[in-house]
Amino acid sequence: MINGGVLIPLICYSLPIVFTQVLQLLFNAADIVVVGQFVDNTAVAAVGSCASLINLMINLFIGVSLGATVVLASVLGANQKDRIHDLTHTIFSLGIIFGIITCIVGSIFARTFLEWMGTTSDSIDQAALYLRIYFLGSPAFMIYTFGRAIIVAAGDTRRPLIYLTLSGILNVLLNLLLVAVFGLGVAGVAIATVASQVLSAVLMTLALFHLDGECRIFPFELKIHKKPLTKILKLGLPVGLQNTLFSFSNVIIQSSVNSLGTSCMAGNSACMNIDSFIYAGMNSFTQGCMTFAGQNYGAKRYDRLNAIYRSALLSIAFIGLSLGAFSYLFGTPLLKLYLPDAPKDIEFGLARMLVVVVPDFLCGLMDCGSGMLRGIKRSVFPMVATVIGSCGLRLIWVYTVFEHFKPIYSPINAFKILLVSYPISWALTFFVLFGYYCFVKRKLPSSKSVR
Repeated sequence: MINGGVLIPLICYSLPIVFTQVLQLLFNAADIVVVGQFVDNTAVAAVGSCASLINLMINLFIGVSLGATVVLASVLGANQKDRIHDLTHTIFSLGIIFGIITCIVGSIFARTFLEWMGTTSDSIDQAALYLRIYFLGSPAFMIYTFGRAIIVAAGDTRRPLIYLTLSGILNVLLNLLLVAVFGLGVAGVAIATVASQVLSAVLMTLALFHLDGECRIFPFELKIHKKPLTKILKLGLPVGLQNTLFSFSNVIIQSSVNSLGTSCMAGNSACMNIDSFIYAGMNSFTQGCMTFAGQNYGAKRYDRLNAIYRSALLSIAFIGLSLGAFSYLFGTPLLKLYLPDAPKDIEFGLARMLVVVVPDFLCGLMDCGSGMLRGIKRSVFPMVATVIGSCGLRLIWVYTVFEHFKPIYSPINAFKILLVSYPISWALTFFVLFGYYCFVKRKLPSSKSVR
């Protein structure tokens, strides 16, 4: 990561992350496709409407895991072997603790959260059932996530891909068995997701227990160490808070979507699921950019930072533009996978395709700016910029522009107006982050002066 060219190594490092994230998304996609094919569009609305709430619950902890990846990557890049043991054991211990917290809070307050979001009466019972079962599996999800943070920081993106492949296959098979054969509906898809998460957590844990090298985890030495914890939280908490506030704004928007009816909820949910695959491709290069920047920053190879950022931006723009255009051109057949007999719902899905999916590359560019700054240990400014430029703008938009036009326009047009806030906020935030990176880079010493 710290020598030679950048673009090809970045692609080779990021592609397994792409496939890994796609497989993770297949968990939820399989849920929605199966309930759409074997239950009804109300079940699609129920499962899909849970996505923003699930993200709100887990994104704080995922942000901490990303911070842990950067801290460990920087330590590995600086070859500080004496710090690795305490750091890796702290990371894995955090995964266990956060998983238990999420399980308890999510299971108890699932229905309450859905009521706050204004989930429609015909889908809230199914949504609450799905959420309660889903959150029972959150300890396994967190163990896998924080375990993955350790392995990825060390440069291994292959094993997470293998583990997600196996658990993804299990998820799909159980979905079909529990829903199509036993008729368990949303409960069946939730149970299948939890089972697949448990499998991935077990595989990741066994791998960490048998690793060769300093990153190996010893189960009887698991402990929270103060100094590594402070470094992880210093970098990861701003990321987690940014992701949480970002998710909170999406929950508010989901509440506005819910107010437009079940058809809007179903169409939006289906399109969000398609969109998430594009985002996964872009976000994988953001993670690659962050890890590469972290290792080079730790090794004081500041001369390589611009090449890393440029390569990531170009890769993300290509993925976002090409897949966004493809999704829009083939929007109807793609949405019919989720909504086979619901033309009105598909109309709402196509509206989101046009307004959000086509310019989705702007979201990728924005995230890449945040990732690059996190990699060089500047995590507070990206949080502030994203909260103000993205989350704040969306909330203002919802309560001013959308509320003004909602009673005037038809639901489909009101829906489009609601969604316009996304590309506007992405573009504004990206330019702010890019400008700040240029400012920070000029302040860094040249590599020659620090060798």
